[in-house]
Amino acid sequence: MYTSLLDRKTALDRAATHSQWDVAIIGGGATGLGIAVDAATRGYNTILLEQHDFAKGTSSRSTKLIHGGVRYLAMGDVKLVYSALRERGLIFKNAPHLARAQSFIIPCYSLFSKWKYLVGLKVYDWLAGSYRIGKSSFVSKKETSACLPGIKTNRLKGGVRYLDGQFDDARMAINLAQTAAAHGAAVINYCKVTALQKDNAGKIKGLRFTDGETGEQFEIDAKVTINATGVFVDDILQLDLDKHQPLVKPSQGTHVVINRAFLGDRDALMIPETSDGRVLFGVPWHNHVLLGTTDTPIDTHSLEPRPLDMEIDFILKTAAAYLTNPPQKTDILSTFAGLRPLAAPAKTNGSTKEISRDHKLIISNSGLITITGGKWTTYRKMAEETVDKAIATTALELRPCRTKNTQIHGFSTQKPTGHWAGYGSDAPHILALTDTDPKLKEKLHADFEHIAAEVVWAVSHEMARTVEDVLARRLRILFLDAARSMDMAPKVAAIMAVQLAKDDKWIADQVSRYQSLAKGYLPSMEIAETN
Repeated sequence: MYTSLLDRKTALDRAATHSQWDVAIIGGGATGLGIAVDAATRGYNTILLEQHDFAKGTSSRSTKLIHGGVRYLAMGDVKLVYSALRERGLIFKNAPHLARAQSFIIPCYSLFSKWKYLVGLKVYDWLAGSYRIGKSSFVSKKETSACLPGIKTNRLKGGVRYLDGQFDDARMAINLAQTAAAHGAAVINYCKVTALQKDNAGKIKGLRFTDGETGEQFEIDAKVTINATGVFVDDILQLDLDKHQPLVKPSQGTHVVINRAFLGDRDALMIPETSDGRVLFGVPWHNHVLLGTTDTPIDTHSLEPRPLDMEIDFILKTAAAYLTNPPQKTDILSTFAGLRPLAAPAKTNGSTKEISRDHKLIISNSGLITITGGKWTTYRKMAEETVDKAIATTALELRPCRTKNTQIHGFSTQKPTGHWAGYGSDAPHILALTDTDPKLKEKLHADFEHIAAEVVWAVSHEMARTVEDVLARRLRILFLDAARSMDMAPKVAAIMAVQLAKDDKWIADQVSRYQSLAKGYLPSMEIAETN
């Protein structure tokens, strides 16, 4: 019988009965979960607390790329690119069920640009060394047009093809949580840290948190406490010290999702120079196309950032400069925004282009360790450096990092087809549920392959607690087609209610909450039509 790795009640019982931990991590995004895996695999008694669901914020709202960063290479940040390309290789090695090579084509409208981009991408290939996943090459005008249906061919000279990595960010987060739990960590969502506890010398000795579902409060002691809360790091730092220099300058990245017919479902489009000097991607993802992203300075942070109209207009306008039949606002199936926790300088001119994309480690006088900045591709390296710093500054026993060779939960080189591929080795166990109940074979929606058994699995084995958890981060439907996800919500809520022993009132409340949330993922003109 399959044993659940993510069991919320069991983890909370551990928190209640085991008050002394080696490592306490605040934040259940890419960084926090990576640290939990690193600490747990070294044998440290580890607990992770997330105020909402795993990867609720930035970590589920990326462009779905595992990459060194072609743009950063153009900016001269060779060190960051070199490190990221090696980390990309380790993700391919340790999570082959999640990562795959994606072909990108840069359309070129001058011979100079063809050579310029090819030379730059050859350097990109070279920096990857033994972790290279493909060779950059010229692509003829005919092939560029065939691989990118709808690309403007007037004055087109061909293109340059290169390979990079693609993955599903939220599924990676869940698999990291399962990996940490498999190595002994207690990993709990919907638990908000409300206080940092200190000894007489002013050093942090633990923390207090509240179970968001019951309101019960818990206190734990920990040898080291790590603040890995992304754009919320300053909120935790305020629990430590009322006044401090803000560490994060949020930058909003918006994406729009459209039908794959606009671009095809094989090659991705990379636009290297937009009107504001950045890059834009058009990437096939789960039988749709993801367009993005923007880089907009934001003064405030929230769990549900909303795309700005000007960001959506910018993406559509940029795409229109390259496509003969560009998508319109009415073609958008979903639009979402994420906030990058960029490490903020002491002074800024309002632009985010000069703000470091690399991460920063800060040690407070109280002993609190804060990690901020970075990106998904380098999550493992960030975690390694964070735990190494914890060892150097606390009483933790010296133990080596093991994550370079740690397989991520779901590891499988035999990939199932379709959307089952992302489940890896879990896929047969999910399908086995249908043998016990034929109703679990039923589709959640005629336009998607997802079945009822996946909802049962999400609740039983992936700590999904709400309809949003399932449709936004376990199945990704909210990010692919918001309107159809709203159609699925009642069925998903009913299935979850059985698993969680909830009543009709809970179902109605969950559906209502989800419908309100999902409307925010539709362009404003479609919200009116849905009402």
